[in-house]
Order: sequence, then structure tokens, then C-alpha cells
Amino acid sequence: MSDIEIRDDRPAGRLEAFADGQVVGHIEYFVLEEPARALVPVHTIVEPEHEGKGIAGSLARELYGIAAREGVVVAPLCPYVVRWAERHPEEAPVADPELLDAATEWLKAHPGRF
Repeated sequence: MSDIEIRDDRPAGRLEAFADGQVVGHIEYFVLEEPARALVPVHTIVEPEHEGKGIAGSLARELYGIAAREGVVVAPLCPYVVRWAERHPEEAPVADPELLDAATEWLKAHPGRF
């Protein structure tokens, strides 16, 4: 398998991992604006034939990298990203509980989005 390339499709709310020109995994997310700006990952999906190759971890790492470069935080609702963040506290600062609550409420208010 060739190297993985990760691309942020912000309008679609997808951080996508490509291998050989094909999407092999992605994180679905939205941008929370209030009470503060945050990237909120909701789902992480890796195609079955590409599982176990570190793709999900690479996606999570890049999401936190994007947030750091933009000066915002990640408020993870995705169970995979929550676990990844717990294992990598040096790369994944803990989100304020108020942001997590606001992200959860936003998701409830937009049931068809994910």
C-alpha cells in the first residue's frame, strides 16, 4: 500500500485518508461556533480492508494538528477519538466540559446531519 494522504474537506465536514487515490477512511466532524470555536469529531470510519494499519490514529492526530494550527480545540464526541485522545494527552488537550455539552446539544438539534 502506498503512503496515506490526509485531506480536510471542511465544507463537507470530513477529514479523509487516501491511499492509491481512494478514500480508505475518514472522520466526520462539524465546527462548533458557540460558546467557543471547536472542531467536533462525531464518527471515525476506516474501510474494513484497511483496518489495523493506523489510519484512524493518523486521522485523529491530523484533526488535533489542524485544531492546533487554527488555534481552536477539539471537542470529541466520537468514541474512537475520545480513546485516542486519552492515550495521547501530549497531543490532545482535554476539551472544556462546557464545549462538550454544547457540542452534544448541537448534535441533538441537527439529528439528520450525521
